[in-house]
Amino acid sequence: MGEPAVPLPATLKGRLALPAIAAPMFLVSGPDLVVEACRAGILGTFPALNQRSTEAYGAWLDEIEGRLAALAAEGARPAPFGVNLIVHPSNTRLEADLRLTVARKVPLVITSLGAVKEVVDAVHAYGGLVFHDVINIRHGRKAAGAGVDGLIAVCAGAGGHAGTLSPFALIPELRSFFDKTIILSGAISTGAQIAAARLLGADLAYLGTRFIATREALSDPGYKQMIVDAHAGDIVYTPGISGVDANFLRPSIAAAGLDPDQLKRPEKLDMGKEARAWKDVWSAGQGVGSITDVPTVADLSARLFADYRAALAQAAALSL
Repeated sequence: MGEPAVPLPATLKGRLALPAIAAPMFLVSGPDLVVEACRAGILGTFPALNQRSTEAYGAWLDEIEGRLAALAAEGARPAPFGVNLIVHPSNTRLEADLRLTVARKVPLVITSLGAVKEVVDAVHAYGGLVFHDVINIRHGRKAAGAGVDGLIAVCAGAGGHAGTLSPFALIPELRSFFDKTIILSGAISTGAQIAAARLLGADLAYLGTRFIATREALSDPGYKQMIVDAHAGDIVYTPGISGVDANFLRPSIAAAGLDPDQLKRPEKLDMGKEARAWKDVWSAGQGVGSITDVPTVADLSARLFADYRAALAQAAALSL
């Protein structure tokens, strides 16, 4: 395959072995997962809120930056890393976390639940990139207006806070008005699916659930095994856990003492309550049926890369 329709930002071009991001997953992504993804040439990310304080978030930045610098000193070329910031009024840490993010010049900031120009401008001031989660065209236009560098199209079947639109609908509509980077999220678990995302018009693929079931993930061993055992029909799309529509594993909802078919939407989104809810009720996307093991990030990344190249070769050979 040649160049993508829209070139990646200069700070990413030539830095990735695979056009993919290991998505920032609440209570799952930590330094080990981030560093190993970056080592493999995949952009590794984590939520700032995975640490309980801004100071502890800074300690993770120290660890990640130090380990990536050591890899670079050994001659490796690790991919950049990123941090997810929740831009929502209930996130009382946003101001402090953003201030630290700016001071440390984190290469990529992924914003969720709010596209705010002031946040984008603060990151751009030191040369950082901002990608923003969107589930529909209205959100996409608002984020584009705020000046983001990339739109993450969170389509039907994605783990966590997901939308309901098919990527065949959302990607072309976003591309009609947005000429920067587009990232596709939603049930992507294999290298062939990464290739399909590129063929559909996305510049990068966004993988979350596949990385939950890796050895480096912070997720509970039972969570990883539940993903291995699950199929698409085991995923429940509901606002009843966090107040925002999201996909969860049905067995984990039942294990938490809740009826998956009788969940009620909370009155409002509260990040504190959401953190407690997600600890016991486990999120996953509809791509769980393609996940059958719990490999290391290195082994998974090698498999994804090989499958991606094979899929591109197969696509190039197709004819009527």
